[in-house]
Amino acid sequence: MSFDRPSGHVTKRIVLHFPGFEPLDAVKHQARYKRSAVKTATLHDFKVQVGPVQIEGPSRYFDVDSQGADWRTMSRVYVFDHDEIVKSLNGRSTLHRMVSGYLNAARVVWEGGALSYFKHAWRFGLFFLFPFLLVAIGLALSVLIATAPYWLGLDTSLLILSAIVAYVVFFRLLLPWSDRWHTLHLFSDWELAVAVASLEKPYFKQWVEDSLASVRAALAEPADEYVISSHSMGSSIATQVIGTLVEREPSLFAGKRITFVTLGGAILQCALLRSAEVLRARIGAIARMKEIFWFDVQCLTDAINFYRCQVVALAGHHDAPQPPIVFIRLKHMLSSERYRRIKRDFLRVHRQYVLDADVRAPFDFTLMTAGPRPAASFANPS
Repeated sequence: MSFDRPSGHVTKRIVLHFPGFEPLDAVKHQARYKRSAVKTATLHDFKVQVGPVQIEGPSRYFDVDSQGADWRTMSRVYVFDHDEIVKSLNGRSTLHRMVSGYLNAARVVWEGGALSYFKHAWRFGLFFLFPFLLVAIGLALSVLIATAPYWLGLDTSLLILSAIVAYVVFFRLLLPWSDRWHTLHLFSDWELAVAVASLEKPYFKQWVEDSLASVRAALAEPADEYVISSHSMGSSIATQVIGTLVEREPSLFAGKRITFVTLGGAILQCALLRSAEVLRARIGAIARMKEIFWFDVQCLTDAINFYRCQVVALAGHHDAPQPPIVFIRLKHMLSSERYRRIKRDFLRVHRQYVLDADVRAPFDFTLMTAGPRPAASFANPS
């Protein structure tokens, strides 16, 4: 796909950032962005100042002032976090979270999602199975412990004691141990994935409607360019929000230079479910919007993305412009020590798209959202 990229330095940028499924509000996202920006600025020899989070009605944003030897860029970053949804899902009882998780996992299977995951990105299929299989193994072990007096031929009066031991093993030992892999957090992630795909849950539909005013406000500000960045689950959420405005108010985008960047290619987590008709339609609508240039950033060592998959085509829009894929290699972006420390933590690897690098690399989230180069130029890293 060709795209007429802007020349020269960007002096004013508006960023609309849709983060992934993390228990972080706008203030915490700003703090993380600031830490990464300071490191990136040191690495690339420029100065940066990241302001505090400002609240105007439903909008949450912070300003970034970056300055190099012959350039200065002001960026305003709007944060569309869904922290309240994450806290609500994770704040329920353990039993409720487990039951809801398995019900939604069954729905993902029933709607053809699991089969499609293994067909197009087998590692993502394993990511889907992992938390449910791990907890199922723990449940099976606990059942064996609870029924041990029976199958060992012991006195049945010991069943009460074995049931207590089984409870302690599962709820006090196995589940806390599994937290290192964020197991129940992933149960909630899949529950939200179904909600984003189906649009059946009132809480998510309301969240989308509430976000529209902030998007309108952001797009109303004058700027050289507008960057819609999204990470992980946030890409599906961004597609629902931006796609809604593309359908209802296409004039909002007229005359603007907009770059849509999906980090970690996970839209298909939701879009491959049969109930995601609206989401798939909005994927096509965004891809066909001439004012929006879309590119997808993927990584081989990230198990939570659909590596080498063309999102728009797999959503059923083979005739639409296909977002170019930018491949990054974390091993080439991080120090050997840092890479060794994170490489076995799949969620930590997945977060690296929005974090700082240790060496100068073709792709950098801070440079894309706060540096002088147009964001679209990162689609062809040199």
